[in-house]
Amino acid sequence: QAQVVESGGGLVQPGGSLRVSCEVSGSSLGVMGWFRQAPGSERELVAVITSGGTANYADSVKGRFTISMDNAKNTAYLQMNNLKPEDTAVYYCAATRRRLASLRSRYSDYNYEYWGQGAQVTVSS
Repeated sequence: QAQVVESGGGLVQPGGSLRVSCEVSGSSLGVMGWFRQAPGSERELVAVITSGGTANYADSVKGRFTISMDNAKNTAYLQMNNLKPEDTAVYYCAATRRRLASLRSRYSDYNYEYWGQGAQVTVSS
């Protein structure tokens, strides 16, 4: 069973920046990403990236968040800039060794077999 180590997050004022990272042990990965869940809300996609470097973002974070992936380290990073109070949530890293060809498949949390423990991100003044 692979180990998933998620780190980062924290408390920041509106307009500030944070970074979360995620490392998955074992063989190469096809897709990595982050989903988030705020209290009382369903889990939602934030950003995903393929091993080939194709990145996709939720409309709510486009232009503010950047996802990247180091294939050699099986590690993904989510750089979050210009954070807003509505970004407050637990951010969960997700990963799969499969090559998810369609955008729809990459957006579905059912297609990820590895999950991080979650990183709390709180944006508040």
